[in-house]
Amino acid sequence: MNDEIRWGVVGPGRIAENLVRDFAVVDGARCVAVASRAQSRAQDFAERHGIDRAYGSYAALLADPDVDALYIATPHPQHHAIALGAIEAGKALLVEKAFTATLAGAQEVVDAARAAGVFVMEAMWTRFQPAVVRLRELVADGAIGEVRSVQADLGVLKSYEPTDRLFDLALGGGALLDLGVYVVSFAQMLMGSPDTVTAAGSLFDSGADAEAALLLAWDDGRTATLTTSLRCGLPGQARVFGTAGWIDVLPRFHHPDTIVLHRNGSEPETIARPHLGGGYAHELIEVDDCLRAGATESGTMPLSDTLAVQAVLQQAAEQLGVRHAEDPDALPRSRESA
Repeated sequence: MNDEIRWGVVGPGRIAENLVRDFAVVDGARCVAVASRAQSRAQDFAERHGIDRAYGSYAALLADPDVDALYIATPHPQHHAIALGAIEAGKALLVEKAFTATLAGAQEVVDAARAAGVFVMEAMWTRFQPAVVRLRELVADGAIGEVRSVQADLGVLKSYEPTDRLFDLALGGGALLDLGVYVVSFAQMLMGSPDTVTAAGSLFDSGADAEAALLLAWDDGRTATLTTSLRCGLPGQARVFGTAGWIDVLPRFHHPDTIVLHRNGSEPETIARPHLGGGYAHELIEVDDCLRAGATESGTMPLSDTLAVQAVLQQAAEQLGVRHAEDPDALPRSRESA
């Protein structure tokens, strides 16, 4: 591994636009290449962000010997095939959430990464936000006693447009994979994998889920109540309840700067922990640190947690009548086939 970790971006969309700006505040890492299915789109992205090389196919970027790590930011169903190709090429991976469209797809990627000894991590930036790091420290130190319940919501009001990625089932559309992944991952981070999942909600005409309420339950009586929506704007707040108090994670909880600690019998304590850059820097730093240490998984966002979250999302989707599928043609081998 070179002193400088050289990154490539697969899929120059909105999230990638935000993430690449944070390389400016990450020491020892640089984005050197970008790939799109359209050469012109890749070239435009590269010019705007000062990136050296632009490719008109994903396969060309995977074959670039001067790229150490890839950030995959394509629609969810495309992650599976691209990740498998990247693992075969020996590239370390940061894969946007939701990690894949299906649990089986996630398991296949995880199995391939572990077999090859290649680093792979889900890009769940929430876990690396300084305020969330502090929350986990407080919970581990027993500041609120035993955690018994978690509440979290995340929703936006979007006008229905069946061809838009958010509403197109073939592109992994729906609230669960786009926003629900945050509330589920937050609960799983604090409480582990639930014993039962109960979901209710509604669908768009396209068949994608429009909104969902999830009740996660554990056999010892612990619960998590989670809400996600593309029909309603929601506050984006989370609360962690314990036997000795609770912690509010102020909006929006998936990239917060502030938490409020409420200990039983004490005045609330407001704790501010601002993020670096746009908030994406922390997950980039985690990948870079892991690569330099020779690790193949993150201790903060391990692949076992990714699989646990995918399992909950799939159970919820199935209860709503939604069936996601991976895109087998997500990694065209030439520009012509793109």
